[in-house]
Amino acid sequence: MEDFDCVVIGAGLYGLAAARQFHYTHPGSSMVILDAQSSLGGTWAEERLYPGLKSNNLLGTYEYPDFPMISDRYDVKPGEHIKGTTLHSYLEAYAEHNGIAELIRLNHKVLAAEHQDDGGWILTILTSGRLETKASTRRLIVATGLTSNAFLPHFDGQGKFGGRIFHGKYFQQNRDTLKTAKAVTVFGATKFAWDAVYAYATSGVKVNWVIRSSGHGPCWISSPYATPFKIWMEQLANTRLITWFSPCIWGEADGYSWIRGLLHSTVIGRFLVNSFWKALTSGVMAQNNYDAHPDTAKLKPWTEALFTGDSLSVLNYDTDIFSLVRSDLVDIHIGEIDHLSAATVHLADGTSFASDVLLANTGWKHVPAIKFLPEGIADELGIPHQPTDSAPVQDLANQQGLIDAADREILRRFPRLKDQPVWNANYKPMTEQKGINSGADEITPYTSLTPYMLYRFLVPASPRFLRTRDIAFAGMLSNLSNATTAHISGLWISAFFAGKLAMDVSSTSTSPDENALERLRYETVLHNRWGKWRYPTDWGTKRPSFTFDAVPYFDLLQRDLGLSPHRKGGWFAEFTQPYMPKDYRDITDEWMRKQKDWI
Repeated sequence: MEDFDCVVIGAGLYGLAAARQFHYTHPGSSMVILDAQSSLGGTWAEERLYPGLKSNNLLGTYEYPDFPMISDRYDVKPGEHIKGTTLHSYLEAYAEHNGIAELIRLNHKVLAAEHQDDGGWILTILTSGRLETKASTRRLIVATGLTSNAFLPHFDGQGKFGGRIFHGKYFQQNRDTLKTAKAVTVFGATKFAWDAVYAYATSGVKVNWVIRSSGHGPCWISSPYATPFKIWMEQLANTRLITWFSPCIWGEADGYSWIRGLLHSTVIGRFLVNSFWKALTSGVMAQNNYDAHPDTAKLKPWTEALFTGDSLSVLNYDTDIFSLVRSDLVDIHIGEIDHLSAATVHLADGTSFASDVLLANTGWKHVPAIKFLPEGIADELGIPHQPTDSAPVQDLANQQGLIDAADREILRRFPRLKDQPVWNANYKPMTEQKGINSGADEITPYTSLTPYMLYRFLVPASPRFLRTRDIAFAGMLSNLSNATTAHISGLWISAFFAGKLAMDVSSTSTSPDENALERLRYETVLHNRWGKWRYPTDWGTKRPSFTFDAVPYFDLLQRDLGLSPHRKGGWFAEFTQPYMPKDYRDITDEWMRKQKDWI
């Protein structure tokens, strides 16, 4: 059995960054990166690069801080969205540049991870040869991502359909249908669905786009340049002054708590906050001109922009997708799929239409596809699991006292969040809909599970794992600045493993100061519970998802690392200049210089 100092599960954006940071800060330690896919990249792996796939980001914002995406080297120019193929090449180059490419083992799926009493893990791994092997590791980083395990429901009558039925994750493997299909059905209204509609319609294929009337509705989608002033959306979301308009529970980490207090705790302040969000909303609505046509009107979001998290997307198409929607190539149906028959999709209202293909963008199982042992350990790990009536004391998600206290603080500090949106009074989980069921899946996006409950969204807050410091979860959150988040959180994880955070959270497990442990546990609940109020119409009730709160999150992690979060060199620049990846370029070396007693 092989033995390692660190194993990283997942070679996507977050896994590669966490591996790089550990490799850089622990140069003498052994490490391996295991990934179930046949190429690195996670979402940007070769087998997932569906036709026309691009990033929502423009060049300059979707890159690691210490590894700029240079236009001359990669197939992208300033002002352009980044092609999926370009991002895959970039991640390959990143792995090579940082000396971790040779540490990656593809087609290696981790089936189980068993925690040892004295710390460390024993992994059960399924290799490409379908052989099970074992490996031990002192530390484990789980970076399997939130879009790894696709959920494809069972449709009544699908055995008679005769055509292909597949999840959007497998669009690449079914790309020939762009040429062979005469009519397709796209089911869902996420950005993945928009991309599929665009790909088929621009190939001349008839598209019937079905959006559940009992679902979440169409995602928010904007031009890259938002508001009447045509400001670059990613820069807007990462400008400190603008972040103050978001009711962020960890926002005080930026050092400007008094400004946030004025904006969110006073009548005049809340008026300004509401005015900002109304202006942002009206700007997007006006740009998209939804009401100009009956079909584009069906794409108008059902949620408020204020309460929308990382499902906020960007119009990154070569041509106008709305013109396709207005054409005869695309028909939009707000309804429910009742059943399938031979080459036909039937809706609950009696509508039916011919279809050679059913492409379903029906969500993801956001729970890591790894069995953690011993049984019941998920409680202490802080990962989603079936709630129990007799939860152990470590299970923060089931501690009603902490939850109630967190709710009171959130609503006291941000009274605006008391006015929660009713975004769909007729909402019904997909698996409870007539004609659709979960099939053989025990876990679906609709299964009633506890939410993620990780300290800083990265590590368990239970005494056992604070003591052993041997597991972290990278990328179980998402925002508009994922590459920067991956870089900084990867450094935080390495510092945590080494016991080198400014406030050593591991010491609270053995210290007689029980108040310190209780404060840590309460803060964990507070930060995770905040999503339920801040982003209730998005992923916020299940795992961390945010848009205008990334810079304060970076501030929080930097303070834990003993670093100053203010990197602009002056108060005016600090307030008005957007934080870009390049602003964090030297953060790892800066932290390393502070560790002279360790390096």
